[in-house]
Amino acid sequence: MPCHNADVAAIFEEIADLLEIQGANPFRIRAYRNAARSIGELSEEVYLLLEKGEDLTRLPGIGDDLAAKIREIVASGRCSLLERLRQELPPAITELLKIPGLGPKRVKALYHDLEVQTVEQLYRAARDGRIRMLPGFGEKSELNILQAVEAHASQTRRFKLAVAAQYADALRAFLALLPGVTRVTVAGSFRRMRETVGDLDILVTAAAARPVIQRFIGYEEVAETLAAGTTRASVILHCGLQVDLRVVAEESYGAALHYFTGSKAHNIAIRRLAQKRGLKINEYGVYRGKTRIDGESEESVYAAVGLPYIPPELRENRGEIALAQAGRLPQLLQLGDLRGDLHVHTKATDGHNTLREMALAAKAYGFEYLAITEHSRRLSVAHGLDPLRLARQCEEIDRLNAELEGITLLKGIEVDILEDGSLDLPDEVLARLDLVLGAVHSKFELSRTRQTERILRAMAHPHFTMLAHPSGRLIQQRAPYDVDMPRIIREARNRGCFLELNAHPERLDLLDSYCQMAKEEGVLVSVNSDAHSTFDFANLRFGIGQARRGWLEKHNTLNTRPLGELRALLSRTM
Repeated sequence: MPCHNADVAAIFEEIADLLEIQGANPFRIRAYRNAARSIGELSEEVYLLLEKGEDLTRLPGIGDDLAAKIREIVASGRCSLLERLRQELPPAITELLKIPGLGPKRVKALYHDLEVQTVEQLYRAARDGRIRMLPGFGEKSELNILQAVEAHASQTRRFKLAVAAQYADALRAFLALLPGVTRVTVAGSFRRMRETVGDLDILVTAAAARPVIQRFIGYEEVAETLAAGTTRASVILHCGLQVDLRVVAEESYGAALHYFTGSKAHNIAIRRLAQKRGLKINEYGVYRGKTRIDGESEESVYAAVGLPYIPPELRENRGEIALAQAGRLPQLLQLGDLRGDLHVHTKATDGHNTLREMALAAKAYGFEYLAITEHSRRLSVAHGLDPLRLARQCEEIDRLNAELEGITLLKGIEVDILEDGSLDLPDEVLARLDLVLGAVHSKFELSRTRQTERILRAMAHPHFTMLAHPSGRLIQQRAPYDVDMPRIIREARNRGCFLELNAHPERLDLLDSYCQMAKEEGVLVSVNSDAHSTFDFANLRFGIGQARRGWLEKHNTLNTRPLGELRALLSRTM
């Protein structure tokens, strides 16, 4: 059974969690966390790298020991170290780590001081008022835990888009190899590029349905078959992801793709338009009475109700139909529109590749320019740069720019926004850079008023260029900090600075709704990878999906500009 990057990363994360609960060496814990991040962000599956005989130690953060463990996991689907750690701790304790706000350190305290081993025991401890008595918790923390447990119990499991993509891409390739299959398309929220995916909907056109169904339910990653009929089947993969397959006729493909892509609200609105024309639209086609008149393509479905084709990312019934009726649909941003990346890191801080390696990778990706934006000194965990180390890096950038052709490196910094809104480096240092990204990396718990004022004060700084990952959220891990984002966007317009859409799969930050608001206010957004290795540029596909969901077009996006125009825009904010 193929072992996906997400599976390997999950094993390494669990090992790190269990080691931290046990109080193991922090450097050992960090090695597993770094490895999980490195593998989880790879654009190519590690099992494919092993099949090609490639040396895994060339991957960021992977040494001989970790490479051996990856080989063990890929070969057997298990890790002996993880199994041993699980035997040493209560079996349900890792479930506690899925509760928002509970990291390994807090789980360790709850386990050792209150003997909390399960989510149910955690709930009772919070309900009975016992957690507030522990050092570092308090009454507010206890209430937050109680609410988080209640919310966790009501949630259905959803997968981050980038994780779902690993399973979707593999299944699509698996089904496409069957003789007689002409098309395999993943529909649903995955096609709409939602941040998280509850399940996968796959449509197939084929000469015969039965062989497709049999091949699907026989897929080696299937843990349970829920249903298997003549044209449809549903399964649960070993990872817990449900996948629904439908084999459809060629003449119904467009109607089925439209129907199963959704969203439900969008489809209902389209069906109402059809009803006004005396038509009926379902997954089989467009009908006038009992006669099918269209449905072979999605374009024909929209044309039947007098509309142009509406891209999947827009189909949320948030005004896209009215724009389509008026002939004013946005020409959505595409990956090929990007001319460069304005947020990357190197080995100088917490990246995994050298300056030269990142530059050459960006050039190979087709970029014209690349901004090097290391962390500043306050972020000591990432070995942030002080003024002297930043000056040395700027000199190295000058040397590389004199040597390299086809790619220009820009001098930047991802500077910490401190609690009072000041920036982490002196003005005379920031003034020598091409761009300054301001970022909140601490004090996420500030009130809405204080957090907003903090960021506004930073944006008023004469050398501030762009607000990086503006809400600070990590999908399914950390909620966004409380901030008045409409006010931030309006101030960015007034100040003439920019907002980042961070394409890291765990961030996808800005939210799509705020992308749309930025567009309306005339604030340019930069879709950046936040790359920490040469592999991370591949994550830009997810950032583009988020940008498209936010209605962004090429002219709304900062890093679609050629270098000369970009420099002129950057100079206005410095």
